[in-house]
Amino acid sequence: QVQLVESGGGLVQAGGSLRLSCAASGGIFGINFMCWYGQAPGTQRELVAGIISGGSTSYADSVKGRFTISRDNAKNTVYLQMNSLKPEDTAVYYCNVDVRDTSSSYFYRAYWGQGTQVTVSS
Repeated sequence: QVQLVESGGGLVQAGGSLRLSCAASGGIFGINFMCWYGQAPGTQRELVAGIISGGSTSYADSVKGRFTISRDNAKNTVYLQMNSLKPEDTAVYYCNVDVRDTSSSYFYRAYWGQGTQVTVSS
């Protein structure tokens, strides 16, 4: 059974930095797309940043130049470096990873982390 474990959230002042981590473990035969979503209170979950297996990245306009997504394929881990944080970045952040979880198929299944709270005070 594949599990995603997130860490790194917390409370930080505006202008500060945090680094989120999401480690996948279990029956993993391959990982493709890895990404981070953010969900502020009363809003829908929105894509913040994504990275494919080859390393190409994409970002929401609101975080470009401030957030950096990266991955360590050997550790099945994705990171989100969050710099110059703003109060409007306050949200629960979820990682989402496409995992090939069986050796008998090349189908990739999306898994979610449990979420980690990021709170930015003004």
